[in-house]
Amino acid sequence: MKFTRKATANWKGTGMEGTGKVSTQSTVLNDTQLSFKTRFADGVGTNPEELLAAAHSGCFTMQLSFLLNEAGFTADNLDTEAKVTFEDGTITTIVLDLTGSVPGIAAQQFSEIADKAKQICPISKAINAAISLNVTLV
Repeated sequence: MKFTRKATANWKGTGMEGTGKVSTQSTVLNDTQLSFKTRFADGVGTNPEELLAAAHSGCFTMQLSFLLNEAGFTADNLDTEAKVTFEDGTITTIVLDLTGSVPGIAAQQFSEIADKAKQICPISKAINAAISLNVTLV
C-alpha cells in the first residue's frame, strides 16, 4: 500500500513576532494558528512538537492494535501519551506512556508487543531521537 498525505504551513513576518497557519489535507486542522508564543510559551494554537506528539501517539497506538490482533488479542482500551522534548534546537527525546486494557494477555507479552510496535511504527522509524516506552497493563 502506498499513499501520500499533505499538510501546509504559511508564515508571515519575523520568527518572534510573525504568525503562521497550518492546515491538513483532511481539514481537521484548517488555518490553525502557529506562532513563536504557541511554540515557546503559552498561547492559543499549535506547534510542530505538539503535532509530532499527536502523530506519534496515534501511529504507535494503531500499530499496537494491529500487532495485538495478530497475536490473537483485542484491546478494550489503549491510551498513549507522547511527550516530545525540544532542547537547543533539536528534538532530543520522545517518551511514550502507554496504558492498556487487553483481556487475557500477560503483562510481559503486552510489553513485548508494545515494544515491537514502538520499533516498527512508521513515525518511530522517521524520527531521529531517542524514543522510550513506559507500559502499564490494567
